[in-house]
Amino acid sequence: MNDANIGWIAAIIIGGLAGWIASMLMKSDTGVLLNIILGIVGAALASFLFGILGVYFGGWLGYLVAGILGACILIGGVRAIR
Repeated sequence: MNDANIGWIAAIIIGGLAGWIASMLMKSDTGVLLNIILGIVGAALASFLFGILGVYFGGWLGYLVAGILGACILIGGVRAIR
């Protein structure tokens, strides 16, 4: 999150939005709290995975994109385990 240069409140808001968008894309029925968690953890996961490939996200929009992609990866992973 330090790479995105955003604060904690912004991370929660953007994470919630990213989690909500991901749950709509993946047709997953999750609540507000889980959307926020999915978005924040998803952004960290996507930033790590894409960082290995040399792709970096910056700013609010980058954090949102990373959150959506990461949350979709997390939702897909949970579905695969089930």
